[in-house]
Amino acid sequence: MLKIYLTRHGEDIDNKNGILNGHEDKSLTNVGIQQARELADKIKDKGFSFDYIYSSPLKRAFETAKIISDITGSPTPLKEDLLIEREFGIISGKKKADIESFCAPDIIKTEKIIYCLNPEGSETFPELIKRAEVLLDKIKKKYKSGNILLVSHGDTGTMIYAKYFNLDWKTALTKLYFGNCDLLLLSPDTTAENPFVFKQE
Repeated sequence: MLKIYLTRHGEDIDNKNGILNGHEDKSLTNVGIQQARELADKIKDKGFSFDYIYSSPLKRAFETAKIISDITGSPTPLKEDLLIEREFGIISGKKKADIESFCAPDIIKTEKIIYCLNPEGSETFPELIKRAEVLLDKIKKKYKSGNILLVSHGDTGTMIYAKYFNLDWKTALTKLYFGNCDLLLLSPDTTAENPFVFKQE
């Protein structure tokens, strides 16, 4: 059986400062490093590792992937451009607290996050879920069994989850909050209602 595990990077500098980072390439904070180590320790304690690890090329994801590979004894991560975060266009670098005033009414507001749907120059969620489909098709064609870890980002990871479980993108945004170093399992053994292996406290 093919088991696709999916995690989001640990906290980076922009996360700490409440900034929308998109393709901005910042490193993990000390908190983010600790989050990645804690996740890796939980994986190791569960007694499993990964046959392959694929990571977004951005520092915050690749640093997370490297920590997990080192602690769990898994292979060195490989960079995969399809895992990169959504391009946020003109809202890149803006404060998360300003999203509603900047993007309304073109938003989806949830308990924990506000999504700006179509800022100028951005990748839309319909485009992002199509990218997720290409990624999953690529993984499924290459591997018929084994444990594969994908290290990605908030919006991209949520659309990978959506595509795997055949949810539309709007439903996925309101159904799942994908926090730093949460770990999901995408497999026949899991459901869209309960995909979490580990969730950060």
